[in-house]
Amino acid sequence: MNSAVFSPNLLSGKHALVTGGTSGIGEAIARALAACGATVTVTGHRPASVSGWPATSDMNAALLDVRDDAAIRRLIAGFSRLDIVVNSAGLVERAQEYEPESFARVVDVNLNGSMRVAVAAHDLLAKQGGSIVNIASMLSFFGGAHAPAYSASKGGVVQLTKSLAIKYAPDNIRVNAIAPGWIATKFNQVVQDDKARYEAIKARTPMARWGRPDDIAGSAVFLCSGAAAFVTGVTLPVDGGYLAV
Repeated sequence: MNSAVFSPNLLSGKHALVTGGTSGIGEAIARALAACGATVTVTGHRPASVSGWPATSDMNAALLDVRDDAAIRRLIAGFSRLDIVVNSAGLVERAQEYEPESFARVVDVNLNGSMRVAVAAHDLLAKQGGSIVNIASMLSFFGGAHAPAYSASKGGVVQLTKSLAIKYAPDNIRVNAIAPGWIATKFNQVVQDDKARYEAIKARTPMARWGRPDDIAGSAVFLCSGAAAFVTGVTLPVDGGYLAV
């Protein structure tokens, strides 16, 4: 992370929850929020994903399955305040998603999980006015034959973001989304390992490279900060121009 672009006082005094924040895009966002002065709770759904996160003054980790509404509510009930929620927990099962059970599982994590967290966090966010950032995808805008449930769930995230933005606006809660393009993480390692496909994606991207998790972090910080005080209901593509082609 290029910490030089983040002000250490921008989010001072604020507490952020980042689901799926122990790796990839979620981790990059969590570390950027902490670099801006926020205290951050990250979650992961596997014990191994949270065991390597020793509690510090600005970051800690908690085990959480976003399919478990009671667990979400217990976690949030333990916070004295909450200013920022980033829904980054995600699942993709690719071709397996054509099986009904797989399809339902992916949608339950990516779409229903974001809704569960947003609803559970509402009251704390409303106390001082807060921000929710959902992680959508470029597949929110076009289909993906290789991942029908992932594509459908991320399309749903965009509409959920708009709906929550309208509903929560009177409570001074802003709700936005980020739609990452092709970002080099373990999440899509199988695509990176396909050299022909990797190069084709890079060739289509006007900025002529794959993105990095840190490329998403700056946009998340902006949407969570006072700099975006009049921004709600927006889905911001961060994709190197991929969707412009």
